[in-house]
Amino acid sequence: MDVLVVNAGSTSLKLRLVRDGHAETIDDFRAADAVGHRVVHGGARFTEPVLVDAEVEREIERLAVLAPLQNRRTLDGIRRAREALPDVPQVAVFDTAFHRTIPEQAATYAVPERWRAEWGIRRFGFHGINVQWVASQLRVRRLVVCHLGGGCSVTAVRDGRSVDTTMGFTPLEGVPMATRAGSVDPGALVYLLREGKLDVAALEDDLEHRSGLAGLSGAASGDIREASPLALDVFVYRVGLAVAAMAAACGGLDVLAFTGGIGEHAHEVRERIVERVRFLGDFRVEVVPAGEELVIAAETERVLRGG
Repeated sequence: MDVLVVNAGSTSLKLRLVRDGHAETIDDFRAADAVGHRVVHGGARFTEPVLVDAEVEREIERLAVLAPLQNRRTLDGIRRAREALPDVPQVAVFDTAFHRTIPEQAATYAVPERWRAEWGIRRFGFHGINVQWVASQLRVRRLVVCHLGGGCSVTAVRDGRSVDTTMGFTPLEGVPMATRAGSVDPGALVYLLREGKLDVAALEDDLEHRSGLAGLSGAASGDIREASPLALDVFVYRVGLAVAAMAAACGGLDVLAFTGGIGEHAHEVRERIVERVRFLGDFRVEVVPAGEELVIAAETERVLRGG
């Protein structure tokens, strides 16, 4: 089955044609037997890939308020694919689905019961498709995956299952990213709103687009190659802390894996992170090129074959 994979991330739209386990980069919507989409936020409902229909599109759109940079780009990809290939089935594969195995103590925020029960406030986790790929390539008992790119997260994988991750209810939580803040004291956000320093729209814009490596470097770009010394120090420090926390969730560390644009190519940054966590003992370091398109294609074919 030829599967056209549409990967709409926070900073890019990538098209791949996957055939017999091999992916070819293409620059337009090309004829295929099926289209598979990466969807960043699936909420509590989507814990498995699904065939895209009007109801699924509405739910992805409803969840866009939680992942505005990503889900809206996915919806655009779905609509463009429908226009180009109107008779071809489309399947949505969710980044949050791999993290459905996270135990309650890791998924639960210490907030009032109404927040959790009525409003669905919990930790979902993201980058699950690529973490699933890395885990399939490194079959070890205790694995920590650093997905470092435009978005960044660190995930604990024990016996092939996600047991904790740094991102939470939205892709804003966790370590600093290219333009996203990562975790910030919620009291600081309340202060900015209460004192009228920022309104909600401006606060969201700052946290999504003007923070992270870009904010620390005083530049519009969150490119790691243009990051200031302070930005690099903060990034390495926070990722190192996250690796140690995820190793604790795994009960130790056998392999520390790096993937994503920064994880694969920023050699010095990677070495600094590894050096910071050497106290964790004897573990192996691996670099695994991202393989989201292969997972998406396989899951798309599984859905369409009824598997």
